[in-house]
Amino acid sequence: MKSQQDNKVPGSRLVVGLENNGEAKAYPIAFLAYHHQVQDSLGGKPILITYCSVCRSGRVFEPIVEGQYVKFRLVGMDHFNAMFEDDATGSWWRQSTGEAIAGKLKGQDLPELLCRQMTVDMWYRLYPYGKVMQPDEIFIASYDSLAKFELGKSKSLLTRTDTLSWKNKSWVVGVSIGNASKAYDWNDLKRKRIINDTIGKMALVLALSSDGQSIAAFERPVYATFTIHRDTLFSGGVAFDFSGQDLQIPSNKLKPVKAYQEFWHSWVTFHANTQKYVDK
Repeated sequence: MKSQQDNKVPGSRLVVGLENNGEAKAYPIAFLAYHHQVQDSLGGKPILITYCSVCRSGRVFEPIVEGQYVKFRLVGMDHFNAMFEDDATGSWWRQSTGEAIAGKLKGQDLPELLCRQMTVDMWYRLYPYGKVMQPDEIFIASYDSLAKFELGKSKSLLTRTDTLSWKNKSWVVGVSIGNASKAYDWNDLKRKRIINDTIGKMALVLALSSDGQSIAAFERPVYATFTIHRDTLFSGGVAFDFSGQDLQIPSNKLKPVKAYQEFWHSWVTFHANTQKYVDK
């Protein structure tokens, strides 16, 4: 892990990042897509950072099973989603949901941590004290080959991108609140850059940065409407940066919401009752 001054990962590359207890780390998607998982610690908490390139889904979990720290290995796919086996009980865990679907702990869930997808440049802008995982020299050629995947230019049948909306391999941003979930078309989000909406009983704002790759979602007061200029969110004369922090009163922060960029086929498979966002 390297700080900004020592970082060698290009600023346009995508990362999955998270913060805990004053420590912030980000993991390039190219590394995650190749290795499928990284086990690390953050702010004193063990973490399992995962990615499935067939679903285009990044998730972070606590690798804790029955109160014990465990290690995981990739064992295959189910419904085109990566499956991990823990070394303590042999149970199989689904990457997109953290649910055990086979073995002793079938039906249990790994605790999930909130993470965000953004570019390296955006990461260091929001978390100047943060770090980014650097490449293992042995795998650089493999990592570089995944640059096309990040940009949606992979030619593989499993990891390619549909540029039209609501096709199997189209990109969406999925948000799930309690029993309610909704998918937002990536093409629509690119045009609007900001969406004020409601899922279940919760109002939220979803935003796309000016780099066209970094996403953010926050709880929204029901009476508030947000606009965006460059990478600043505005509501009622109050300005927030892309981490949700009030630019005038730093202690005032918007509450972040888990939001995932994902292939449509993956999101709808694991959120069968999901709604599609339609502009009213």
